Amino acid sequence: MSETDPDNRIAFQGVPGAYGHLSCMTVYPEMDATPCDTFSGTLAMVRDGHAALAMIPIENSLGGRVADIHHLLPESGLYIIGEHFQPVQHQLLGVPGATLGDVKIVHSHEQALSQCRGLIHDFNLVPMVHADTAGSAKMIAELGDKTQASIASSLAGEIYGLQVLRDRVEDRIGNTTRFVIMSRHRRTPDPKEGRCMTSFVFQVRSQPAALYKALGGFATNGVNVTKLESYITDASFEAAQFYIDIEGHPEEARVARAIEELQFFSAKLKILGVYPMNPYRRQYSS
Repeated sequence: MSETDPDNRIAFQGVPGAYGHLSCMTVYPEMDATPCDTFSGTLAMVRDGHAALAMIPIENSLGGRVADIHHLLPESGLYIIGEHFQPVQHQLLGVPGATLGDVKIVHSHEQALSQCRGLIHDFNLVPMVHADTAGSAKMIAELGDKTQASIASSLAGEIYGLQVLRDRVEDRIGNTTRFVIMSRHRRTPDPKEGRCMTSFVFQVRSQPAALYKALGGFATNGVNVTKLESYITDASFEAAQFYIDIEGHPEEARVARAIEELQFFSAKLKILGVYPMNPYRRQYSS
């Protein structure tokens, strides 16, 4: 770890050149972006005071939710203070001198591979899952094998001296990953200063209509739910935990009423963060 002041450090999962790294450079160019091996290690960097912030991917417009994140966030002891939408522009990267016709095997994170199924199918490539996109680029550079390539960012190609064999290989233009920015300290914005998002988790018993009743207040109070995901938290399968994002601030009357009704039908409600709505989201929000 570098000797950078921890208050000026932002942690991300992966190696230099990862999309988390690119996101850190985009949102906090003045901070030192520090790589970590795992998501839990990234969050621990902030929790233990070795970094001020963490950039954590939570979902992708093509690949869906990022595995394990919903389990990690509620137990991290950290707060969501912001969100960032990072355009994902995958490149097929090979060693210098390689051509697309040379490539037989392509390495990348499972999400990136799933986002580039068309390329993999069209060129009859063998996909190999790697821990992260930039890490696969680093490995390809070390191997020096023309038959193997990586799907990663242009930043990873620059860092590891690889050449772009094909640009923009994702299946659909507009591929975007949503990141949340985590901090040890809660930063609750003033609702008068702009539109906000609120993220929290809650549990309901595994009973008929339990979720319907719990969420009814959001419908009756006109609160937009932008994300709702469930997962089982124990071996009994009796209680489901839900991660939810809503548009609005808990100090708004309509949001306060909706949360109050939710609490009546649920247990263990925990707010993970209240933060400004990202401008990217506003272009699609009424």
